[in-house]
Order: sequence, then structure tokens, then C-alpha cells
Amino acid sequence: MSTTQPTRLAQPTRLAPNLIEHFYRGGDRIAGLRGIEQQSEFQPEEWLGATVSRADQEPGGAIGLARSVDGVLLRDLVAAEPAHWTGAGPDHGTHAADTGILVKLLDARQRLPVHVHPDRAFAASHLDCAYGKTEAWFILDAEPGSAVHLGWSEDVDPDELDRRRDAQDSEWMLSHMNRTVVERGMGILVPAGTAHAIDGGIFLAEVQEPTDLSILLEWSVTTSTRDESHLGLGFETVMGAVSTTALPQSEIEHLVVLHDLDARTDAPVSLLPAAADPYFQLFAVTPGTDGSAPVDAGFSVALALTGAGALVSETGAEAVEFSAGEVFAVPAGFGPWTVSGSGTVLAAGPGVGWPATLASGGIR
Repeated sequence: MSTTQPTRLAQPTRLAPNLIEHFYRGGDRIAGLRGIEQQSEFQPEEWLGATVSRADQEPGGAIGLARSVDGVLLRDLVAAEPAHWTGAGPDHGTHAADTGILVKLLDARQRLPVHVHPDRAFAASHLDCAYGKTEAWFILDAEPGSAVHLGWSEDVDPDELDRRRDAQDSEWMLSHMNRTVVERGMGILVPAGTAHAIDGGIFLAEVQEPTDLSILLEWSVTTSTRDESHLGLGFETVMGAVSTTALPQSEIEHLVVLHDLDARTDAPVSLLPAAADPYFQLFAVTPGTDGSAPVDAGFSVALALTGAGALVSETGAEAVEFSAGEVFAVPAGFGPWTVSGSGTVLAAGPGVGWPATLASGGIR
């Protein structure tokens, strides 16, 4: 990648708002952060920098795909210049526009259903997909007492789980799960296969593998249906992706970290547990008295969380000013970059070693 003669192409692309209609209520805190008007009480998600679309639509559907403020699909921009955007070769991922990551804002005003995402091995063997859906949550705001439900607190009998799922016994499911009260600045890794849910009142940034693969064990609290809850495979097959083994507190401690979002530092701060690194990364960039150490070159989605400033490339490319609530897709061609000014920027990128780990089948 050349560091001379920077061009307009090398600059981050400012992204238009991309609120998504969903089966649960929420979205007002997304609208507030992004400075836009919420059109429906069922717009609880915004997909940031997405080059993959929602699964529950006709082939070729564009719901979920991010666009520049000029209306151009980010997917098309990446597909036209994949090396520029990702820094990888022509066979870098599952398709030309693969960036290795999907980032969302999620603002739940009701409890989400108990659900599970498949891992890469299940997705490859049953869905012809190289990615599963390991994900992580970074808590931006939470009403007092709001909690996440992560994994079973004891081993669950698969036949009993089938019966409780068919009966839509929400109370039984939640009573058999680990409950963790959350607070602003908490990062939580959700391994694929793990049953999980979040309470209403939580506003978070989610980073995940770039798929839309969800198995609903509980659909009755949403506008979804049983037939829309098993990835089209039938529950007899899809329950093979669901772990029924207890997730002990000793393991949960390694899946949860806490950071002070108001701290100013001279280096990007990792916001997720180390176990997330093979799948995705999320950093807070909050320049201190000596400025900001650079974010490594590579594709990233940058969310200006607070304040104002500029994204500054070490290649000499023209800096891009930002204010709170703006979102950018940052190409690898922008080179290592820093943040100037008073702002706090969240920067999310693909996992360490991507795309080699994907091509080799590396993580499971």
C-alpha cells in the first residue's frame, strides 16, 4: 500500500443513517445520537458499515446494507476496490465486498427474546456460510438494574429444552440462565452457540461476524413466528447449534470487561475481552494530552460517540472532520490513523489475522 500521493479515494466515507425495522421495540437513543428522526417504535437497530443484508428478505434485498451520504452502497464501493478497502488480496473473504465484520447500534426498549447464533462449523455444514455469529456487546447506556442473560446456569436437558421452547416458557428459560447487571463501559463477548437475551433499557454497540443468523428459542415476545425462528432448517436440525452445557461464572468472568469511557488516553483502548480478538476488535480512541497513538491500517467502522475533531491519516491524506453521532467506513488505504480534537471515537475492525483465519477455517 503506497503512502505517497494520497487521493480522495483514500479518505473515510461518511455513512448515511441506516435504521432497521425489527421484531422488537426501541431506537430512540440511536435517533438521538445520530441526530435523526425515528419513524417507528420498531426501529431498534442501526447497521453501521454493513456490506451484508438482512436474512429475512428476498434474494438481492438491500435491507441492512450501508450507504454513503451520497446514496452509494458501501458494498459496491468495497467490491470495486477490495484491496484498497480491506488491505487483503482478491480472494480475501467470502465475496468481493467482505470486510470481516458487522457493526450495529442496538437500543432495546423491551427485553429481547432468548436466542442463539450458530458457530462457523454449523454454518458451514448446514448453511453454506463461512461465518457463524459470535458477537460482542459494548454498553453505551443502561437503565438502573438492566441486565443481560448469558448462557445456562446449569446443564439443560435437550429434551426438556425442546418442550419448554415449544411451550414458549419464558420464565423457565430465563430462570435457567446467568443474569449480569450491566453498566456503561462494559464489554461482553457472546460466543456462538450460547443462549442469550438482553433486558429492555439497554443501549449498546454490537460487533459481530458478518451474518444475520439467529435461532429464536423464544419468539412469543416478538412479532416473529415459530416458522421464522429456525433458519429454515427445522428445530430438529437447528437445535444442534444450541449449547445445553452450563456456562459457569468462572468462564463468564473472562467474557466481561469494564472500561471508563470518560478517560482520555494516548493510545487506542481495547474494549472487549481478549477472547474476541480472533473474531473482531473494538477500540476507544480518545486523544489525551499528547494526542492519539494510531489505529492500525485496515478496514474499520468509526463511530464518533462524543465531541468533535478529525480522523487524521499518517499517510498525509486529507483529514476528515467529525462531530458526535457521525459514522465512517475507514478504508485500509487511509493507512494508520489518529483522532485529533476532543471527541471519543469507537473503531471496530475484523479479527486479528483476518482473512487468513477464515480461509484456513481457523476459528471454530
